[in-house]
Amino acid sequence: MKLRQAMRILGPGRKDGRNLTFEEAEAAFRAVLSGQESEIQIAAFLVMMRAKGITVQELTAFARAAREAARIPCAGMQGLVSICGPSDGIEHHPPLEVAAGFIAAGAGVPVLIFTDRCVSPRRGLTAASVLEGLNLPLHWDPAKAERDVEQHSFAAIALPAMLPPLMSLRRVRAEVSVRTPLSTVEKLLAPAESSVVLGAMGGPVLGSAAEVIQALGHPRGIVVQGPEGGVIPALSKRTRGVELAERFLVPIHIEPEDFGLMSEVECELPLFSLPPEEMGAGDNPELVRRCAEITLEILEGVPGPARNSALLGAALMLKASGRALTLAEGVDAAAHSLDSWAAREVLLRIAQRS
Repeated sequence: MKLRQAMRILGPGRKDGRNLTFEEAEAAFRAVLSGQESEIQIAAFLVMMRAKGITVQELTAFARAAREAARIPCAGMQGLVSICGPSDGIEHHPPLEVAAGFIAAGAGVPVLIFTDRCVSPRRGLTAASVLEGLNLPLHWDPAKAERDVEQHSFAAIALPAMLPPLMSLRRVRAEVSVRTPLSTVEKLLAPAESSVVLGAMGGPVLGSAAEVIQALGHPRGIVVQGPEGGVIPALSKRTRGVELAERFLVPIHIEPEDFGLMSEVECELPLFSLPPEEMGAGDNPELVRRCAEITLEILEGVPGPARNSALLGAALMLKASGRALTLAEGVDAAAHSLDSWAAREVLLRIAQRS
């Protein structure tokens, strides 16, 4: 199917316009990835889908098409947790999923983080920024990422390494300047057998995102609306989420106060001198360096909001994996991973390997 045909079906402003069927949506996203459609057609289609509002069926079909074209590591690996935050990053908080991932790995859960660097429209800070600041690998070879998960229970992989057409679509994303369904599809490239922890933006998308990971066949998972759409819960207020367990979707509310982790302030980044207006926080080397420092402070046991946030994030990973039956049990296991230096040992092993 050509994108022109898909846009005729959507029919903006026409009485006979409708949503795409699963087959039509799958074919349309194959066309987006094919390299045979113009950037103008792709941009028009993505913006039209955003304006219409994408359905669960359409998004599931997009994800299926993307997975068919991708080289996804760790397929079939038992107990794996896939971490999928916003690929365009966050601006005001350090991405703590790397610290949380080391903590979860130290507690015995294999962790694979899917990330990217300085992607439009936000060009914010991501797990890739933290790894760069720590001088740790962001893998561009799926086989090497799988090897690190097998040997060290932790790895991070660049999204375009799995799905190269994403690189060629960056200019489209920059020109469109708003989030489109492409930003969501990137979060859905995890192996179907893995449990997932997925960050969702504020608003009504929470339930839809959970329905999509259910439709894609994941056995377990948690979709959470952390600050700026990240995977780490807030400390100063309740964080909403939806858990997929035993094929059922259950709303959850994460209350830091229940675990003695509540703080009046979040772990926020200082306002360093910002780069030129056309760039984002992810381009700022001072912010990247500070994110790495915060991650090291967490793993060295420095108390404070950053440590508390990472413990909550790791607890989500442990619960999503099934290793912890409750968030309280997850927080206890995460704290033991930190206090026993098991989390730091994971980092040291990967650094030595690098």
